[in-house]
Amino acid sequence: MAKESLKAREVKRAKLVERYAEKRARLKAEGDYIGLSKLPRNSASIRMHNRCKLTGRPKGYMRQFGVSRIQFREMASAGLIPGIKKASW
Repeated sequence: MAKESLKAREVKRAKLVERYAEKRARLKAEGDYIGLSKLPRNSASIRMHNRCKLTGRPKGYMRQFGVSRIQFREMASAGLIPGIKKASW
């Protein structure tokens, strides 16, 4: 389970990305890299980190399902993901 402070940091970054997305796109189109450098660093979408929606785990993230590999395996074993059968794990 991820720390609450780390989850909160990701939420804060998501808000910053959303707030500055339009301004960042406009500055990039104009080629104003000095203006881009004056924006907050965490407003860049590249600084966002994918996290499991259930546990907050940052590693082993499966983008298609939005969960970590461990949660995916548990959900597949329990039959919660349609179309996925337990093979040889």
